[in-house]
Amino acid sequence: MQLPPFVAAGSVRPVDLARPVPLVEPLAPYLCVEAVGGPASVALTSGGDRLAVTYDGVGCSLTVTVRGSTSEHRSRRHGKPEGLVERVALTLTGTRAAALTREAGAWVVRGFVDLRDRLDTHDESWLAGVRAEGGELRGFGQLGLRDLRLVTHADGSPYRDGSEVLLTATSAGPGFFDTAHTSIWSLDPATTAMRHRSDVFFRRTGQPGVYGDHASHLLRDGDRWLLATSTWGDFDHRRKGAHVGATLAETTEDLLTGRHALDTRPLPLPTTGLTSVGVWDPHLVRTDDGWLAAYVSATKFFRFHPVLASGATLDDLWLRAAASGHRETEGVTLHRFDGTWHVLASDGVRRRYPVLDLDLTEVGVLDAAHESNIPWPTLLEHGTGMLLIGFDGEPVGGRLVGYGSHGAVRFARSV
Repeated sequence: MQLPPFVAAGSVRPVDLARPVPLVEPLAPYLCVEAVGGPASVALTSGGDRLAVTYDGVGCSLTVTVRGSTSEHRSRRHGKPEGLVERVALTLTGTRAAALTREAGAWVVRGFVDLRDRLDTHDESWLAGVRAEGGELRGFGQLGLRDLRLVTHADGSPYRDGSEVLLTATSAGPGFFDTAHTSIWSLDPATTAMRHRSDVFFRRTGQPGVYGDHASHLLRDGDRWLLATSTWGDFDHRRKGAHVGATLAETTEDLLTGRHALDTRPLPLPTTGLTSVGVWDPHLVRTDDGWLAAYVSATKFFRFHPVLASGATLDDLWLRAAASGHRETEGVTLHRFDGTWHVLASDGVRRRYPVLDLDLTEVGVLDAAHESNIPWPTLLEHGTGMLLIGFDGEPVGGRLVGYGSHGAVRFARSV
């Protein structure tokens, strides 16, 4: 398959620790409270539980009080700011509480504590009681964006809002996958300007609580939205039996503004005959012959490859093909070239974007720079050419964050 080459067309890195509008209902454990300057102290409370960050002019500390038991946490290596502190913040992203300072216009994580074994931050009754001290209660924004994907109609065509298209993205948090969540953005394809529209969180069948699941695909099907996502919101590969699956939400809510917590049901993506410890990155299209579902299956964490299924309904899919020869290939996306459906993917080992047919046989490759990490290849026809929307693995937030805070959104145009 002959495809045009792509050249770089700029990048953006939207970093906003807190959403601009104060929260009335927390909905999900993705929260922020911040204060100007230092010394300063901010806190989140619920009942007798209290999470607090204090900057005393020298260093930052995190104090956690749960069921009457208090512990204080300081990072000896990273807890002291290196410049003038402009703002102090406490974030809660999943089960991770983090202390941050803004220095020279950039947020730096100065300490964190994982609350997984002490406090169920996903519990909706606990969330309903959350209040802020020292500043306004805000929703957590993002340290970077990854897993960008076009919002589409069920037939695969882009969903447009005037001259803009819409994207789902994973809003990165200050840590691994469980600190991130799903967000929705608008994109002007002419200028590549992006605007944050909304945030979406999820409830799961048979598992109480609200989670920041992500790596999603949003579709408009008649008068309803379908949102397929991956259950990364509490993933811990060190946990025995660790698993990632896919869920599906159906709603008539206006998902393009505000914050939402949606009920989901399992999306059964088949792995018949495969060795699989999990599936993720669902992308769905309804054709004249039924549904196509592209996704990833992992033989182990983290070794994964593209899979394609089809069926008359999303509850009755059968495995059609698997590209098990790939080792670290994800971001599988269905795209139609000249009326024929193909599967795009991102190969992190060979640093390229393979183009596969519906038997998952490689028939071409996108002639485009493959940035760091495994950037999903999202293609949008615009004008007389195509816009490639991806991301990179560039971290932010300082050395304490570790893997997960990537990345910058990167664009390329066909020539």
